[in-house]
Amino acid sequence: MTKPSIAILDDYYHRAIEYADWNNAGFANFTFFDKPFESEAALVNALKPFQAVGLMRERTPFPSSVIEQLPNLQLIVTSGKKNAAIDVKAATSKNITVCGTESPGHATAELALLLMMTLARQIIPLTNALKQQNEWQPVMGQDLRGKTLGVLGLGRLGSQLAGFAKALGMEVVAWSQNLQTQTCTDQGVEHVNRQQLFERADFLSIHLRHSDRTHHMVNAQDLTRLGTKGYIINTSRAEIINLNDLKAALDDNIIAGAATDVFPVEPASNTHWLVNHPNILATPHIGYCTQETFAVFYQQMLEAFAAFYKGAPIRVL
Repeated sequence: MTKPSIAILDDYYHRAIEYADWNNAGFANFTFFDKPFESEAALVNALKPFQAVGLMRERTPFPSSVIEQLPNLQLIVTSGKKNAAIDVKAATSKNITVCGTESPGHATAELALLLMMTLARQIIPLTNALKQQNEWQPVMGQDLRGKTLGVLGLGRLGSQLAGFAKALGMEVVAWSQNLQTQTCTDQGVEHVNRQQLFERADFLSIHLRHSDRTHHMVNAQDLTRLGTKGYIINTSRAEIINLNDLKAALDDNIIAGAATDVFPVEPASNTHWLVNHPNILATPHIGYCTQETFAVFYQQMLEAFAAFYKGAPIRVL
């Protein structure tokens, strides 16, 4: 019996091999791709020989237009339990099985806290001043204790960040379109309306899924309400913020600054304004990129491939 050929995409810096025992997975032949594809046509051309693909969550788009052009494809396995970049309905219509992995999740909440603390204490400008200009304490940071964190989306990650903030002595307020007061009460968080969320927050952290409903949700009016002492932190999806409005708010000092771990096109270039703007702390989408999380992703991805080719798919989406 011919072994299936499986493509592992989005393997930046050849890390997948470190986190699962691919060499002893004799049921298939694996090929690892370490660079994003320049076009959909290039992606389709590269994947035509393969029966299965492994995707790192939301790095390579997998819409119906791609799926339709891959007649040999039998299986898609993504890291995480959801992947908005995959058209699952189109795959199902072609009898392509789509499976996922578990996702620890807490790493993104930890990063949001780290970004907030880095902004508050002015870590980057202070470090750069010391290393590059030999300046000692040219700017002053601020406490988080006594400040207010606004959480836009009090789901799993937003709730974790709220708990971290409360442990630091911060007041926490939250809002989203479907958030219930009881959910906030259960977590010791104040339920406010949208206007109050931005007006009261010293730091505003976004924890929503990107959808038609949340696309460009955060706009110029919200940023004006956040004010000249307020910071916004985005570890969710770049498109939740109207980026033209964000740039104007930063250029005109309408808000104090921002931190982003997400970009409209990834990998992002250092020529993009979100990366090089002086009032933005930019990280390269590392929210879920930790050793522990990648071990879960790739080990369970390999398990899913093995289970499928034994005739018993697991974690089907």
